[in-house]
Amino acid sequence: MAAPARCDDRRVRRSLALPWALAIVAAALVVLGGVLEFLPGASGDPWWVYGLWICLVLATVAVGLLVAVRRPGHPIGLLLLANALIIAAAGAAESYARYGLLDHPGSLPGARWAALYDQSAWPLLFAAVTAIALVFPDGRLPSPRWRRVAAGATASFALVIVSSMTRPFEGPFAGVRNPLPELPAPLGMLGGVALLGVLFSLLAAVTAVRVRFRRASGIERLQLQWLMFSAASIPLALLLGLATGDDAARTASIFVMSGALSAGVAVAILRYRLYEIDRLINRSLVYGLLTLLLAGAYAAITLALGVAASRSSPWETAVATLAVAAAFLPLRTRVQRGVDKRFARARYDALRRIEAFLADLRGGRTAPEEIESVLAQTLGDPRLELHYWLAADERYSDARGNPVGVAPDDGRVRTPVSRGGAPMGVVVHDPALDERPHLLASVIEAAGLAIEIARLRVELRRQLEEVEASRARIVAAGYEERRRIERDLHDGAQQRLVSIGLALRHLQHELPTGSGAADEALDGAVAEITHAIGDLRELARGVRPSLLDEGIGPALRELAQRSSVPVEVRATPERFAGSLEAAAYFIVCEGLTNAVKHAHASRIVVSAGRANGSLVVSVADDGVGGAAAAEGSGLMGLADRVAAQGGTLRLRSAPSAGTTLTVELPCAS
Repeated sequence: MAAPARCDDRRVRRSLALPWALAIVAAALVVLGGVLEFLPGASGDPWWVYGLWICLVLATVAVGLLVAVRRPGHPIGLLLLANALIIAAAGAAESYARYGLLDHPGSLPGARWAALYDQSAWPLLFAAVTAIALVFPDGRLPSPRWRRVAAGATASFALVIVSSMTRPFEGPFAGVRNPLPELPAPLGMLGGVALLGVLFSLLAAVTAVRVRFRRASGIERLQLQWLMFSAASIPLALLLGLATGDDAARTASIFVMSGALSAGVAVAILRYRLYEIDRLINRSLVYGLLTLLLAGAYAAITLALGVAASRSSPWETAVATLAVAAAFLPLRTRVQRGVDKRFARARYDALRRIEAFLADLRGGRTAPEEIESVLAQTLGDPRLELHYWLAADERYSDARGNPVGVAPDDGRVRTPVSRGGAPMGVVVHDPALDERPHLLASVIEAAGLAIEIARLRVELRRQLEEVEASRARIVAAGYEERRRIERDLHDGAQQRLVSIGLALRHLQHELPTGSGAADEALDGAVAEITHAIGDLRELARGVRPSLLDEGIGPALRELAQRSSVPVEVRATPERFAGSLEAAAYFIVCEGLTNAVKHAHASRIVVSAGRANGSLVVSVADDGVGGAAAAEGSGLMGLADRVAAQGGTLRLRSAPSAGTTLTVELPCAS
């Protein structure tokens, strides 16, 4: 299994290579554009346009990487990163061309080609967002009929780009010669037709989102509303950009359009719970405020000590560092509570309620099992149930130890509960709580200690009940066994011995008077019979087969010879404790009896030997299978006998596949 796992890891890494490469190149272009904008003598768009460009590129890269990492190979992540790369290239190309052609002519190689990209690659800004709108959210077109729309959009964007690349430069680069030759007039007219195709493609993108919206229902319908708003901004931004004569305003409108689509995708992903961005925002706010407070405290302490000592000293830094370290945890708790109280009131109130319950639990004023009702009240779900995982039984149970089903059939969902990596149970709750995953996770995490204590108590009670029930069954089985032996002795051997004694007494009365030696012999025989009856009664208190005197192997072979079905014995010559050998012997007896009477087997294999510090006994047959340890059956009594020895019993008995009974009895090494 290791080789396929390694192959999957390599496949995932290969699928993430392209997204990371796109992100790195986009970031590098942002750095390049920033350097060129701030070099001496550089000119360009207003600072707010450049800031908008940086924010847009980095935000789109972040969203694209999150989707690509969470869903490797998904087209949405790649398209978002491609869009970020296109935006970054557009800004960097303009800065490069301005600096190399206008600010410092001839200072940069290939500046005319950068101007060519700046003048002709603008349709790519709309191509990426159009593709995202067409395939969101599953990465596929709404239907196969949309393939023609996608093909037409691709051709339209390509023709517009080609037409733009062969036209003379405009705007600030109007005096720069295009490195490519101009197309003939008839071919140049295709650019206008293609531009109409681009407009229709943008409208088709909006229509695609609307089609998905009509088909969707529930939460997905609400999610697509965000993308519908974003997609509607695509043609609007294009029209505004064409209508205005200001280059900065046109560039800003295009950036806003791209940013709106990225924001819509981000919100939709949040609704799909691909990652918990609300927790990220909460943590960022907490640690941002915490950093500011600690930095201010560090500076204030250092300054105060420096003023008091009138000179700089390493002790000032050491004291300030220790003070900040000591204040970190309590200050973090206070900041977290303040942020939750202001921006996440529901989480704040829920955690305070859990803290109050834990305080009552530590004070002995409530029982751990009450955590189920506390969770139901805290989360506002009266149907909430807490099921505990019982590792010994490998099943879930309620607070009373009763078994519960694996999956609810009433529409509720299950959220696993673990502590320290170990499963503790599941919370069965209303699906509406999935809309607030951060609240649900925080409450479950805060209640983890109470849930673990309650689970341990339930498991302990369940095990005690099992021990008491098993002990009662063992006592009852021993009592019934003694009664059966006593009855068999009374009705069988004992009655025969009594009959023999009576016959001897009758014979004694028939002898002539004066037969002293014969009378004494008969009295002795009757006395021996009386002693034999007493010995039989003594044996009824605990029977051990005499064959076990030679070991478990010879005893099992002798037992196999008395079977009406061929039995193969594979037993070790090693000796074990007498009680252990007796238990193993009776286990094999029960297994052979079941195989002969119920399994209709033609061959039985019996094995006994030491393995991993235990005496392992196995009875396997090729019978009909389907055996089960039902209440009152021999297998249930056998399980009790094994439990009394501290062992384990496993039964594998599929229908028509035979039965294998395996018992492990711990033994001293």
